[in-house]
Amino acid sequence: MVNGKLNHNDNPFTKEMDRRTFLEGTTKIAGITLGLTLVNSLTSIPVSAASSSSVFHSQGNKPDLVFPVISDVHINSNSNRTLEKFVTTLEQLNKVVPEQDAFLVVGDLTDYGYASEYDKFMSAYNVRKQPKAVSMFAIGNHDYWNGLSVADAQKLFLKKTGMESIYYHKIIKGYHFIILHTEDGKTEGTFSAAQIKWLGEQLRLANADDPKKPIFVFHHQPIKGTIYGSEWGFSQNRDLFYDTLKAYPQVISFSGHTHYPLDDPRIIHQKDFTSIGTSTGAYLWLDSGRIQGEVPEDAGILNQALIVEVYNNKVIIKRRDIHNDDWTGEPFEISYPANKHNFKYTEDRDKKPPFFTNDAMLSIVNEKTTAAGLAIMFTQAKDNLLVHDYKVVARNVETKEIAKEFLAFSEFYKDPVPNPLTLQIDELKPNTMYEIEVHALDAYGNISNNSLRVLGKTLDGVEKEVKISLSKNVLNGIEDTVEVTVENARIPKSDWIGLYEINETPGPIASIWWMYTQVTDGICRFTYNPKNNINPGRYKEGSTYKLVYFYGSGYDSVASTTFTVGSK
Repeated sequence: MVNGKLNHNDNPFTKEMDRRTFLEGTTKIAGITLGLTLVNSLTSIPVSAASSSSVFHSQGNKPDLVFPVISDVHINSNSNRTLEKFVTTLEQLNKVVPEQDAFLVVGDLTDYGYASEYDKFMSAYNVRKQPKAVSMFAIGNHDYWNGLSVADAQKLFLKKTGMESIYYHKIIKGYHFIILHTEDGKTEGTFSAAQIKWLGEQLRLANADDPKKPIFVFHHQPIKGTIYGSEWGFSQNRDLFYDTLKAYPQVISFSGHTHYPLDDPRIIHQKDFTSIGTSTGAYLWLDSGRIQGEVPEDAGILNQALIVEVYNNKVIIKRRDIHNDDWTGEPFEISYPANKHNFKYTEDRDKKPPFFTNDAMLSIVNEKTTAAGLAIMFTQAKDNLLVHDYKVVARNVETKEIAKEFLAFSEFYKDPVPNPLTLQIDELKPNTMYEIEVHALDAYGNISNNSLRVLGKTLDGVEKEVKISLSKNVLNGIEDTVEVTVENARIPKSDWIGLYEINETPGPIASIWWMYTQVTDGICRFTYNPKNNINPGRYKEGSTYKLVYFYGSGYDSVASTTFTVGSK
């Protein structure tokens, strides 16, 4: 971890880098200037080059155009986990969409932008792509993380993917596709005024061609203040970008980057035009402030895609759970010709609060009661769109004071969604009676008028201390491994273990290695292998290191231990 956020030189599941760290002090940024001459010419794809159909048409009539959209595949050179998921995605989309006119990938094809990662991506893609589908890929921030200059990273992207330019405009069966590029490896993204000016020119051309048709725009990072997860969008030239699209209500803007799931209704946003997120083929990320953490347990299972069907008077966007081989949620339907006054996916579209049914129950899970914590189990609430969170309040019955208050996800991102839901309440006093009250919140922040309540008492005694023990305290060289046992570990809530030099302070400096905890019966066991270090240059013979156990996604240190790396 670094600078108060997870150091995503390493992802939570296979120690691979993800999008969010390389924050300003650590990003491999060679500049924000454009690295290549821009190709402004339109490339028209003849009608004969593509045909489309779908096995999931809403009304049985054949659409004019069909194309899948995916993003954030994150192919890694040292692991085949995301490659296997990508293969599953391609094969499943070929099954449910057997005739595609185009195939879009909205950035982060790779984890580091290495040539070997592009080779893996393209080898999987080329043997499974449909011959009549036009391939259109956008570059993402991860595709710059190869140590090359911006210009050379872009050249490598073009060489390996076969794209004709870093950003470009194609016409497929009379419909306009405008593909943009983030201009460097910055996590939040960079879209220059020059590129946005070019975007405006292409929009004018598309609108002049046929103002009644949708215009499809693709870019890796989202526009802040639009879709679910757009807090991870770009700030520089944000208003210029938005206002350029604002003049064209027929625009549908597709973005990736966030890893936020398609299940949340806010994944689509309409105000002056339509924006929609594309989820991920790698792993889940979520909004902060919930006890399950931004990257909850089993987040690596997520794999989703969009399928877009275009008709003469509407666009239907379907959400696919690749990991579940099924659809999720109702399809989004956008009518044409576009009129923003008739938009239905607006940010104020839902005023109905969720509710608990009359037979809903809340109880204490007695076997999980400790001196410092209670576990509750309750029936999930209902909502017209989606129950997103629960607000849990624990009050000391004797003093009437609030002892603990937090938000928890409904775990809507799981398949199936758990019902009843079990949540742990920690940091309570021993031998104390508490009243637990639970309210439900939907995706738009509406809170239930009714709540569930239950009384629970913590056990007498003192909570057991968390301890870390090692199979040995001196390692035989920098390749030697060590068995690690963490006793009295709590049920994971983004708890993690990081490795640091003995005298370094977590936070200001990145971890040498880290992982999320996996706990069974209060015990977390794993093998530390230096081959997985994300900062191997700091791991040396003759040096002493500390393993630190942290609560949550910050730097709340609970326990630590040390070992020395000896000479082999």
